[in-house]
Amino acid sequence: MNKWTSAGLAGGDFLLAPMVIWLRLPAMLGEASHPDHWPRESFRAVTEKAAAAAEGLAAAQISMAMSMAGFWPEFLSGRVPSIWNGVAFQRSLGAALRPASRRVRANYRRLSAKSSA
Repeated sequence: MNKWTSAGLAGGDFLLAPMVIWLRLPAMLGEASHPDHWPRESFRAVTEKAAAAAEGLAAAQISMAMSMAGFWPEFLSGRVPSIWNGVAFQRSLGAALRPASRRVRANYRRLSAKSSA
């Protein structure tokens, strides 16, 4: 795996997002036509995005903190610190995208199984 693979694999799952929207649309239209009951699918769509954003932010911050903690050991061992050469930012990007990527993939599986049943 090259240095872009972790962020690339996480970002590749976002190509499923239009399909997830398409699969979610009938449920959301059904919820809109019955305003007297709780819109489960719409509520789930909004809350999981907020949760994935919070998880991604925390993961990116932890990744950057770990890279900063490794600055002096890397520097003193003669290597270029990951903060300087961009590796820390690549790791942080991959960590930030991973939670949203997992959610998109899980939604695609759940909604496509529901639509085929």
